[in-house]
Amino acid sequence: MAKIGNSELEVYGLNLGGNVFGWTADEAQSFAVLDAYVAAGGNFVDTADVYSAFAEGNSGGESETIIGNWLARRGRRDDVVIATKVGAWERHRGLSAANIREAAEDSLRRLRTDHIDLYYAHYDFPDDPLEETLAAFDELVRAGKVRYIAASNYKADRLAEALSISDREGFARYVALQPHYNLVERGFEEELAPLVAREGLSTLPYYGLAKGFLAGKYRSKDAAGDSPRAGGALSYLDERGERVLAALDAVADAHRVPVAAVSLAWLAAQPTVAAPIASARNLEQLEGILPAVGLKLSDEELKSLTDASS
Repeated sequence: MAKIGNSELEVYGLNLGGNVFGWTADEAQSFAVLDAYVAAGGNFVDTADVYSAFAEGNSGGESETIIGNWLARRGRRDDVVIATKVGAWERHRGLSAANIREAAEDSLRRLRTDHIDLYYAHYDFPDDPLEETLAAFDELVRAGKVRYIAASNYKADRLAEALSISDREGFARYVALQPHYNLVERGFEEELAPLVAREGLSTLPYYGLAKGFLAGKYRSKDAAGDSPRAGGALSYLDERGERVLAALDAVADAHRVPVAAVSLAWLAAQPTVAAPIASARNLEQLEGILPAVGLKLSDEELKSLTDASS
């Protein structure tokens, strides 16, 4: 288990992404994945109010609804750390105080719970004053509706400003950052990583498998199939991407684990990373990522992967 920042949240080393629930996984498939994840020792589920508004026929809130139904059906609320987000959904767009209050109540209702363990600002909205946003989050924490707050998709200067405001005003403070970070997307390391380390936050990276590319699923332009993520994954299939896949294959063969597990293990080994986020729409995909937890790569293996992606 890993501790998130200076919070009391102790989480499994793999954060299960709920973005596929209600999109490429229906309720029955989602329940099966959640059951298997918890059975393996998992306790950390990531979602957002906007999931899965981008899917045909959806309007948003589907993922939270499925997770809420699962929590109610299984009676597992106290065993699971639930993270959700506010700001990206058109129905609750932005981070004004009024919007945060209303969105939180809606998420609580869909999740069928009385508290959210980790509540993210999904994106930074410069037109919404940070003081207002943080005061609204603080109000939720004081009311017991949210345990801790976090930021997603913030730039370094804005994250630093938000933390400074919380310190000055005595507001609840962000305990984690959720950035786009993986073996082929390493911009986080430039300005955000030093700030996160200095401020004592944890990193919970999304797109840990680069939309499936780092699972080794897309090795040719003909590998797209019917996957809605194929286009994004295949954008990494260039000379550098092929070099990364070759390095991943070598390490995966040495440990006799799936390529996806090695990709996530590299990410988990990076400074401040508590639990990479990865989703699974079925049990087969889940079996490909679970071995990442507890997989310890040698310094030489970590260097070979890092060098291949440089």
